[in-house]
Amino acid sequence: MNWTERVFKLQEHGTTVRTELVAGLTTFLTMAYIIFVNPSILGDAGMPKDSVFVATCLIAALGTTIMALYANYPIALAPGMGLNAYFAYVVVLHMGFTWQAALGAVFVSGCLFLAVSLLGLRGLIIRAIPVSLRYAITVGIGLFLALIALKSAGIVAASPATYVTLGDLHKPPALLAILGFVLIAVLDKLKVPGAILIGIVTVTVLSFFFAGNQFHGVFSAPPSIEPTFLKLDIKAAFSGGVINVILVFFLVELFDATGTLMGVAKRAGLLVPGKMERLNRSLLADSGAIFAGALLGTSSTTAYVESAAGVQAGGRTGLTALTVALLFLACLFIAPLAGVVPAYATAPALFFVACLMLRELTELDWNDSTEVIPATVTALTMPFTYSIANGLAFGFITYAALKLFTGKGREVHWMLWLIAAIFLFKYAYVGG
Repeated sequence: MNWTERVFKLQEHGTTVRTELVAGLTTFLTMAYIIFVNPSILGDAGMPKDSVFVATCLIAALGTTIMALYANYPIALAPGMGLNAYFAYVVVLHMGFTWQAALGAVFVSGCLFLAVSLLGLRGLIIRAIPVSLRYAITVGIGLFLALIALKSAGIVAASPATYVTLGDLHKPPALLAILGFVLIAVLDKLKVPGAILIGIVTVTVLSFFFAGNQFHGVFSAPPSIEPTFLKLDIKAAFSGGVINVILVFFLVELFDATGTLMGVAKRAGLLVPGKMERLNRSLLADSGAIFAGALLGTSSTTAYVESAAGVQAGGRTGLTALTVALLFLACLFIAPLAGVVPAYATAPALFFVACLMLRELTELDWNDSTEVIPATVTALTMPFTYSIANGLAFGFITYAALKLFTGKGREVHWMLWLIAAIFLFKYAYVGG
């Protein structure tokens, strides 16, 4: 019995080395955009892009390797979309915290995440939050991402009269962003692997000819990670304003990662008797990757739903994930290429991901106003207040209030009452 068979049990899962390698490449192509997008987004928060690039590649490789060897799951990990935008544009640029303090908040949320996974509390917390609000969190982040993407592309601009208005569509960045979005959407519909990456690369290439971008080469030795490594400020993470941030990181990590893991595992046929213990291992793998990523210098790491593409290609074991991890390590040597990707090249990817996240709206029970109204309040408040935290807070408060005043208070879990009370106290006595 060779090493791959002994570690990954390929025959038991009805797969082969070739199938797993192809599945790993497929997954990598669908999520490789993160090595361009993450440094761009966190760079807007003042973080050194080269160091973030290295941290992104390293934590994706490390987290995915743990998932491969410990849980034997065909699921890849990397810094999560949405959470990186919240980190940069809300916590740092809008709320005014340093990126070091934001990394401290990610670290603390990761420790909490790992603790609830080890203690078996993850399931209890998930059961406490209504299904409708879980869907709403995803939808709200999608709307929040959409606003950020449109702003980065120059399609949406500020207006003193109406707050937002249409930008100048004659400028190259806006036109290239629109082209990139259409290209990504078409390629995705045609099931072309790496549609998002192709869109980003296409817009970047065109930017050299039409938008004055400059080329600085492709290959180089990996940049230094020293500017972000262990630069987190844990003390600042326990200051009053960041406590709210930690809660947002924790809740979004909780529902996003858990939902992705269970969804992809179910598609791979792994949620069956005899294989469920591996799910618990996968929960620990993604929990540990969050605070490890904060130490390296990047926002929250999570399981990627793009892993479903690899599962669709036949991936069933950790060999698929290990292939992804090795490819991320290889990416360390293309830092100059990552540095020339402009914001309007990654904006189409953000907007496309945002569109996909809105599909959760179809899961709501539109006949029950006590479920739908809190969900829509949650989703709409996030972009309109430019804060995921405010969306969660108003959603929890609205849910508890509607259930209480319609005689359905027994449907509300005690933990949700507690969370709603904390948020209500905050707004009443502390303010926004």
